Order: sequence, then C-alpha cells, then structure tokens
Amino acid sequence: MSCSSQPETLGKLDLKKWRSDRGSCNGVRTTLINDFKAEQNQLMGKYADEVGEILGRPDIHQLGERNQKFYVYFLEKGTHCDDIKAPSKSNKVILKFNAIGLLSEITYQERPL
Repeated sequence: MSCSSQPETLGKLDLKKWRSDRGSCNGVRTTLINDFKAEQNQLMGKYADEVGEILGRPDIHQLGERNQKFYVYFLEKGTHCDDIKAPSKSNKVILKFNAIGLLSEITYQERPL
C-alpha cells in the first residue's frame, strides 16, 4: 500500500479532471486553463517526479541539452490525438526542468514542437 496518493486538487485546479484528459483529446483541459495558470506558481521548484505525480504523466516527455527535461501537456484537442508523433499546432503548456530536476520555467505555445 502506498504511503501517499495523487492529490485531487491544486488550489482551484481539479487535478482529477486534468489527469483524466490525456492530450486534452476530450476537451476537458481546455476548461481548466485559467485554473492552471492561477496555480502554476505552486509547481515551480518542485522535482519532475513530484510534478508528474500531481499533473499525471506528460503527453510528451523530451530531453534537452545539459540534462534538461521538458514535460508537455496539451491544452486542446488536435492532430496529436490521432498520432502523438504528428506535429500539433494545439495550445500546450511546456514545463522545463533544470539539470537537477527542478521545475524552472512554464511557457505556453501553439507552434508545433
């Protein structure tokens, strides 16, 4: 039995709804964008594993230079729902982790990765 379970909320953000909508393919995350933005500062400085437990597995996980890591969560339905490897112009939030695994930057982007 696990000592802790995934949290259900982060301030106003309903994490159960967020995690249940992989890739935002059901359109649920679209309704949660403002709540996410309101609470995003609570995620800053947390380790990648902790953020993954809070928000759920990222839709895309990328490794960058100098041991940086990027978690991508889509915020609206798009071509990625049919093929995760297809470039998607859908809105997304990108979480950048530094070399020691701490969340250091949160950005929003529409252009394909």
